[in-house]
Amino acid sequence: MAYFRELPNVEYPSPITERISDRDYVTIKNIFRRVKLRDDLEANLSAFERYEIRSGQRPDTLAAEYYGNPDLDWLILIVNNITNVRDQWPLSDQQLYEFALNKHGDMLNHIAHYITKEVRDDAGRLIYPAGVVVDYDFTITDPDNPNATLNPVTGMTNYECEVGKNNEKRSITLLRTEYVQQAVNNLKEELTYTRSSQYVDSKTIKADNIRLKS
Repeated sequence: MAYFRELPNVEYPSPITERISDRDYVTIKNIFRRVKLRDDLEANLSAFERYEIRSGQRPDTLAAEYYGNPDLDWLILIVNNITNVRDQWPLSDQQLYEFALNKHGDMLNHIAHYITKEVRDDAGRLIYPAGVVVDYDFTITDPDNPNATLNPVTGMTNYECEVGKNNEKRSITLLRTEYVQQAVNNLKEELTYTRSSQYVDSKTIKADNIRLKS
């Protein structure tokens, strides 16, 4: 991920027991330096479009397809506030099946709960929405026959529930290509240090060394 190459550095007191002196430092990436899109760009709704992630797509393969550059995977993650790809990015169909089987075992195809099916009257008006969790014996009055009842219920297996949760992660937002360079420039600006007591250069700061202070 090219994003990590852009992260600034921190010179940190060496934790190595074989260090030569207490003044030794090691250079590490400042992974706590977080960035976001500028507010003016984020507020421009025309700068974005919705996208449905296909099975097996990864952030880098999507970036290669959409932007022509797999190194822009960080931009997809930042736009969608994804900080943990493992938990927030949809699994492929095979990965999902293996995950669900490992989680539920022999109960994979057992009913987890019941949900409503959509109910409309003869005029096409919505009477009851789909997807509401209910008991298996839930009923409503038939909108076209007040003397009858309906049981608009279907069972959801554990596997179907996992599929549903995975599918919720597929809908993301992509920054349109014409705004990418502006976002990249903003990123580099945000990841540049300003002068302070810890300043070494625009890409490096030095952490306090408590060993020297003590």
